[in-house]
Amino acid sequence: MSNNILLSVEKPARYMGGEMGTVADREGALRFVLAFPDVYEIGMSHLGLQVLYGVLKEVPWVMPERAYAPWPDLEESLRAEAKPLVTLEAGTPLADADILGFTLQYELSYTNILNMLDLSGIPLLACDRPEGYPLVIAGGPCAYNPEPLADFFDAFLIGDGEEAVIELADCVRTAKEQGVAKAELLERLARIEGVYVPSLFEVSYHDDGRVAAITPVKEWCQGVRRRFVADLETAYYPTSPIVPFLKTVHDRVSVEISRGCTRGCRFCQAGYIYRPVRERSPERIFEIMEEALHNTGYDEISLLSLSTGDYGCLTPLLKGLMDRYSAQKKAVSLPSMRVGSLSDEMAEEIRRVRKTGFTLAPEAGSERLRSVINKGITEEALLENARSVYGNGWRLIKLYFMIGLPTETMEDVDGIVELSREVKRQGKFAGNGGDVNVSVSSFVPKPHTPFQWEPQISEAEIVEKQRYLRDALKKKKLIMKWQDASLSGMEGVFARGDRRLSKLLIEAHRLGCRFDGWWEHFDRLKWVQAFENSGIDASFYLRRRELDEVLPWDHIDCGVTKPFLLKEREASLVGAPTPDCRFDRCTGCGVCDFKEIKLRLNEPVPFGTYASQAAVPETTEEAQRIRIRFEKVGRMRFLSHLEMLTLFTRAVGRSGIPIRFSQGFHPHPKFSFATALSVGIESYAEYMDFEVDAGYTAAQLQEALNATLPGGVRVLEAQEIALRAPALSVIMDKVRYRVTLPEELACDLEAKAAAFLALESSPVKREKKGKSTEFDLRHELAELKVEGRTLEMVAGRGKLLEFASAILGVPADALKEVRLEKLEVLFKE
Repeated sequence: MSNNILLSVEKPARYMGGEMGTVADREGALRFVLAFPDVYEIGMSHLGLQVLYGVLKEVPWVMPERAYAPWPDLEESLRAEAKPLVTLEAGTPLADADILGFTLQYELSYTNILNMLDLSGIPLLACDRPEGYPLVIAGGPCAYNPEPLADFFDAFLIGDGEEAVIELADCVRTAKEQGVAKAELLERLARIEGVYVPSLFEVSYHDDGRVAAITPVKEWCQGVRRRFVADLETAYYPTSPIVPFLKTVHDRVSVEISRGCTRGCRFCQAGYIYRPVRERSPERIFEIMEEALHNTGYDEISLLSLSTGDYGCLTPLLKGLMDRYSAQKKAVSLPSMRVGSLSDEMAEEIRRVRKTGFTLAPEAGSERLRSVINKGITEEALLENARSVYGNGWRLIKLYFMIGLPTETMEDVDGIVELSREVKRQGKFAGNGGDVNVSVSSFVPKPHTPFQWEPQISEAEIVEKQRYLRDALKKKKLIMKWQDASLSGMEGVFARGDRRLSKLLIEAHRLGCRFDGWWEHFDRLKWVQAFENSGIDASFYLRRRELDEVLPWDHIDCGVTKPFLLKEREASLVGAPTPDCRFDRCTGCGVCDFKEIKLRLNEPVPFGTYASQAAVPETTEEAQRIRIRFEKVGRMRFLSHLEMLTLFTRAVGRSGIPIRFSQGFHPHPKFSFATALSVGIESYAEYMDFEVDAGYTAAQLQEALNATLPGGVRVLEAQEIALRAPALSVIMDKVRYRVTLPEELACDLEAKAAAFLALESSPVKREKKGKSTEFDLRHELAELKVEGRTLEMVAGRGKLLEFASAILGVPADALKEVRLEKLEVLFKE
């Protein structure tokens, strides 16, 4: 993308590419674009995309590329300049891809999909895309009911993608080489296990709007069974993932320690569509972690699973990880901890570096309702867990609840308040005190769960319960967070929707709906208008479904049988428990074939099994300081000061430099920049100071950093300085800059420079956070000379763009295509 576009957006690093772990352009390869219909920071935190990218980059005949939903500022620029959405890797227009694969994580991202297609010049409807357009496919949890999006996609991949994505790519490559028609390609794809081609099924409806039948067009294509990766132990895992330049939502090394959950919470779609449980061995996890930390430089490890606390060897695994990495100041976080699964030993290991966040999810406020949803936890266990958390030094616990669950009464809602209050009291009992944040979401019935037939409560009911809870919790001095009721209603419509919702999505996109999951962008009135214009009644999709009704997703087989789901629904009505087959007998859900597809668990081992001699850092009381000068050129000029801080933090982590750390709750590496360089300026004179262990030389530091820094950032020189030497900001005096202008701005350049030099003053005023500062650009300018189309100047305070704008007499916005360079820093004598 051009300077003009990237300098007009809030965060250029979202779109510049070039991150560590990406692939250089492979000329002539199959272009497979992984598209995430949300902003970069969310998409880059999604492990599934990292896994698929890693799988594809191992295949030499595939060129994996990425695209994310552009934030409204970039969209505005693209539309104004009539430019298409392109990939981060090679700048490939999405319309020129061979395969365009979307990840479906959340129903409220659907309008972003249409917007990305539209920005790419790709027709929205699959039936309007003849030969020559990319094959548009999708996968992810929302693909288990693909029907609301069926008209837009050529195919969906249902289930695990690590192996299937290669088969799919090979099928497209072969078809391309053979020159077969699109219709033939779609039939070939449909024969791949887990691939659903919507055009091979026809849907008919009853007069009352319910689905009458889902009929295959071809006799051989009766339904679609999800794809399974049978064994995680041998499955691909990305140990050299893409490392973003900017902070993402989950900024850490994430390792999936197991896939699937058999706890059987009846509201939880993930618990059914990801069965059976397949665990990685601790030995394999250690291998992955060692390689990934070395390749990324992250300082936090996240052990991922739907229920991390159920992992068979979790505490010994934690012990081994902390023995290996606590001395390197690397923390471990455990998302998805189940109540009752935190032991004192586990807590003690986590806090050896720093205490990451702690979340408990009771889901319901009463034991009766927890029995209905098969949550399987007691209030006593929850409070005991809370005491342990507070007792081990945590100050904050986050609690997750739902409202609107089947059979819920106001007594259950009151239970949320009482249980939250009791959790907070455990902090006093632990002797440390503690806070509680209460997050309340609204229940949305999801396909392939025992509650897929249940109704969703109305927006009015959601709002009423939210207000009641907010007031009641406030009286107990508890903080509550909640989701907008309209968003929950929208999610419910699309979660159990059918193909007729395509016209609603097209209308919503036409009205300007996008980023609907973001409260600041969700426009309820536009959606009301879209429902009205398309003749769609939201309440039809939120209603109770009849048990003998054909459901829009009935032809999608997630592995769990419909009779089992019906049996679970009946058990919920009487609060009967269903045990976890991990610890009890098989419940007969239908997923396992007990040969390839089966539970794969680790045998429990003693606490110290993976212990190692705790790595004691070979530091001395003495430290030394090294000052470097580095360049920041090419695309790296678009990184902000904070993003450069992240870049060097990761580089230090990858390089093994014996950096010194700050003390306290969250240790930071001891390095500091001279000044913040404005975005868009190339520089050959950026300075940093590092504090390292005594004996580590400047030459070693320079070599180590240059081996791990990305292209465009390179250390030019390094020298040892006195430990107590003055800070860079103190000894810097002035800076030498160069401005290279295009022809249209270089007219009368010498006259303009002379006119500026003749001024007595050129005041400039800045406004920041309500405060105003003023200084004089003319007084700060020490030298100015003109050579051809370039201005070279030496200046003190002031931004280069401010000087250039004042000298040329044009607004700063007119200088976005100008080349700006920082050549030299002049230090005080």
